[in-house]
Amino acid sequence: MIKKLLRKKSITKILEDAEKGYGEHGTSLHKTLGVRDLTAFGIAAIIGAGIFSTIGKASADGGPAVIFLFIFTAIACSFAAFAYAEFASMVPVSGSAYTYSYVAFGELVAWIIGWSLIMEYAIGNITVAISWSDYFTGLLSSIRIPALGIDGIHLPDWMTMDYLSAFNGHTHAEAMLNAGKSYANLDEATRLASNAWDTAPRIGSFHLIADLPALAIIIFITWLVYRGMKESRNASNAMVVVKLAVILLVLSVGVFYVDTSNWNPFAPNGATGVLKGVSAVFFAYIGFDAISTTAEECRNPQKDLPRGMMWAIIICTILYVAIALVLTGIVNYSLLSVGDPLAFVFDQIDLKLMSGIIAVSAVFAMASVLLVFQMGQPRIWMSMSRDGLLPPAFSRIHPKYKTPSFATVVVGFVVAVPSLFMNLTIVTDLCSIGTLFAFVLVCAGVLVLQNRPDVQRGKFKIPYVNAKFIVPFLLMAAIAFAFTAYKTEAVNFLSNRAKVNDPVTFVTSLDSKELTAVQNQIKAESKINAGQVVARNIDTEAWLNGLSAVQYQNFIDNSAVAADKKYESGWSLFKHKIPMWIFLIICVIISYYCVVKNLSLIPVLGLISCLYMMCELGISNWIGFGIWLIVGLVVYFLYGYKHSKLRTE
Repeated sequence: MIKKLLRKKSITKILEDAEKGYGEHGTSLHKTLGVRDLTAFGIAAIIGAGIFSTIGKASADGGPAVIFLFIFTAIACSFAAFAYAEFASMVPVSGSAYTYSYVAFGELVAWIIGWSLIMEYAIGNITVAISWSDYFTGLLSSIRIPALGIDGIHLPDWMTMDYLSAFNGHTHAEAMLNAGKSYANLDEATRLASNAWDTAPRIGSFHLIADLPALAIIIFITWLVYRGMKESRNASNAMVVVKLAVILLVLSVGVFYVDTSNWNPFAPNGATGVLKGVSAVFFAYIGFDAISTTAEECRNPQKDLPRGMMWAIIICTILYVAIALVLTGIVNYSLLSVGDPLAFVFDQIDLKLMSGIIAVSAVFAMASVLLVFQMGQPRIWMSMSRDGLLPPAFSRIHPKYKTPSFATVVVGFVVAVPSLFMNLTIVTDLCSIGTLFAFVLVCAGVLVLQNRPDVQRGKFKIPYVNAKFIVPFLLMAAIAFAFTAYKTEAVNFLSNRAKVNDPVTFVTSLDSKELTAVQNQIKAESKINAGQVVARNIDTEAWLNGLSAVQYQNFIDNSAVAADKKYESGWSLFKHKIPMWIFLIICVIISYYCVVKNLSLIPVLGLISCLYMMCELGISNWIGFGIWLIVGLVVYFLYGYKHSKLRTE
């Protein structure tokens, strides 16, 4: 049984099948892509939400030093890109990490990685569609045509937001209002979500809330991808030219407004603040692996795919670092926690025209990312269908457009329906963990194949550096650094010491009786006369946030509230550390194999760095990802295992 589950495909067989052509029409995909096109696809996928949105929050957390996080993430992605490039050179067919895992690990692991890639691309598409909707509605609201009496085109909030965000925002707003915060002092996102919930049409008790602009862009992009690779390539190249021109304009104008005093201190929140943005910054790089799904449509995949991946990462990293320096140079880093940081900084220096140009380019940028993601997923499904793991219809090639037609249409539905209702934060983290898992397995696959004499090598091979001494030394150095520079944090991690909840978590967990007790405690400590100040008008969360760390700790210690609402301890605290314990254990195992097997350094570093970023995503995302994999295994054993072509052959 185990042997059947781990049956492998040979590279020779894969290449022979690709030469014969697939699908019911016996035809292959059009080979139209070169290095320039692949690099453009990479830039189209990478330069999107990261540079127009998440860079703001990451800069607010880490200050100007966030550039080191971009560089670190780029290096980690480059290690993974080397592994992708070597596999793409060996197996130049559609399928990406799924096909590579079939060669290295066997069918069951290939299914798992294929299933996780389905989640990565589907969830990634949903994420980008929701983000595009936000930018598009913002652009509409900024349109001013006095001659026609147009002062912004405003769509109802319930028509531009998902159901879950509206419900959570309404619940959060109620809790904060009960805690004494005024409606005007709620953050903008909470106000919008609460308003969407309150103003939405209803059927009984059900609120009709759906993100309609997200649906519209998915329908358009799906149609474009269905029509053919040439049309998709031309549209992608055009959008890449637009957004690169805008980014260069931002840099060339913004550099004259940089005040170097804003770069001091360079790392105001230390390494902790910089690393806080790992998830957001990594999401900015998701997409370069989508290039590998176009292998069958490349004129010379063994040569062009590695070059396209590397050029895309290098160009995008330079742009990210330059933009981060300009943003943190124009305004203080603490002001950048906004959804549209590029437009925001030019508003601050009163360049309204630049803000408008950026808003328009953001719409194109997000559409180009969606195009690449929407193009990649059908080709994963097509590859799994060719192997018998999914129904034959998914490998159907359109006789005229030469695209995986059925898979493309199904992907459109799979992305469009959830985008109406799903929450952006949830889908972003799930997309990141699925992608990182794929990166980890691709790096591990290169290590598995490095010493196998029966493997047919491609034209590109990762430069070999023996990791025998380097990786164990780095592990010991990291442990020593943790127990010297961060001794308190390291000891607390090992001892599982109780951690005080932050003010928002604390306040929103209180019932009315507990909230009254806390507000009375605030009055007593602030020496407030109860006859002059009504308890409801005390902004509990804002008052607690105004305390120093020591003052807040003392306040919580003295508060007459249940301990589980004040502190996180025991299992509830330890469960969040499970991913990091997994990371540490795997690092020890990898170090052992580096010594015993003389593993190659670059894929080892890629595996470790990507696994570390997975651990930063939190236990809830691991649980969600685990549930998705369990569902996938059920599908595999009900259909894929029985219909696998390796089994029938």
